[in-house]
Amino acid sequence: MSRRHSFYARPVLAAAAAVTVLAGTAAAAPADGAPDRHTATAALDATYYQSAVGKTGAGLKAALHTIISEQTTLSYRQVWDALKATDEDPANSSNVILLYTGRSQSKNDNGGDADEWNREHVWAKSHGDFGTAPGPGTDVHHLRPTSVTVNSARGNKDFDHGGGQLGQAPGNYTDHDSFEPRDAVKGDVARMVLYMAVRYEGNDSFADLEPNDRVGNGSAPKMGRLSVLKQWSRQDPPDTFEKRRNDVIFERFQHNRNPFVDHPEWVEAIW
Repeated sequence: MSRRHSFYARPVLAAAAAVTVLAGTAAAAPADGAPDRHTATAALDATYYQSAVGKTGAGLKAALHTIISEQTTLSYRQVWDALKATDEDPANSSNVILLYTGRSQSKNDNGGDADEWNREHVWAKSHGDFGTAPGPGTDVHHLRPTSVTVNSARGNKDFDHGGGQLGQAPGNYTDHDSFEPRDAVKGDVARMVLYMAVRYEGNDSFADLEPNDRVGNGSAPKMGRLSVLKQWSRQDPPDTFEKRRNDVIFERFQHNRNPFVDHPEWVEAIW
């Protein structure tokens, strides 16, 4: 391979209200260190994440699994409308931002043609063979709008450094067994993969999804490369777009959160 370099309703609603204020002004949101972002996180820690705060390792992973498993499940058809809201272009409400290219494209320009956008499973649906079944196959915390052609180029490859640059998506690289997204979304990709590993632990009708430090995982319920995903999460912390997306999913669709967007330090605390 080539290389290139069950919660109390009132407190939870109060936390949601605090986050809603921020989400409503996402385009003008302050820097990560600003007081109101800390206020929103503190409100979630006191309610939504209360049973996880202060834990590390397997204990933290187990606590987060319990918390984020309380969710509304969407159908695969409903994912279309969800993505039109979660990935809305803050500069043009008629468009969505495509994950790998960063291109702004009409919300209605979705489908299966080469110049349209479709629903990308960041945790490849063949890794665990869950397809588009309600649950991991429709969880919008890891489903994103992407160019049909770039989605095809990524296929079910694991994530790692490497390969040649995609002509239709500069900044993205691929080879025979891995895919490297553009720098601006490397951390987003890492946090989506790790969310899936916490949310789906094999205690329902789906496989236990886990990251590992390899590529070429095929149909195994694994996704790599963990060491690279951790590096990407450190180098590309959550930005305003990713935080707003987490809020919209929580408030309007699934009513659960990606904990690694709210607490990126929990990546290292678990892995």
